[in-house]
Amino acid sequence: MELVTELIPRLVVADGAGAVAFYERALGAVEGTRFTDDRGRIVHTELTIGSSRIHLKDDDGGDPSPTSLGGTPVIMHLGVTDADAAAKALVDAGATVVFPVADHGYGMKDGRLADPYGHLWIVSEPIVEG
Repeated sequence: MELVTELIPRLVVADGAGAVAFYERALGAVEGTRFTDDRGRIVHTELTIGSSRIHLKDDDGGDPSPTSLGGTPVIMHLGVTDADAAAKALVDAGATVVFPVADHGYGMKDGRLADPYGHLWIVSEPIVEG
């Protein structure tokens, strides 16, 4: 019996509308239906990035964002076709480089970036020998 059918990360951010715009610019995200509270803060939206989905919401008393906590131990991993181009798109949209994109002995070319909302991302492509 299969219990788990999918895993969808839920990002909590201090500026939901700004984060949606950032992920659209940086990663080509497409937003689904946005649900907001009476103050206009996002309580739920879904972003499609490539063939993957993430949920996103504004922080509140029950769900703090990485910026309110002083960081995050979670790193989102993006499998990409061009790690250099993906890192550039993130930086051009406002991310900062934590570790530059480089070839690694474990067969991957990758780098780590921090988005303006406190979330960490690895962009990674396989190194093709040959």
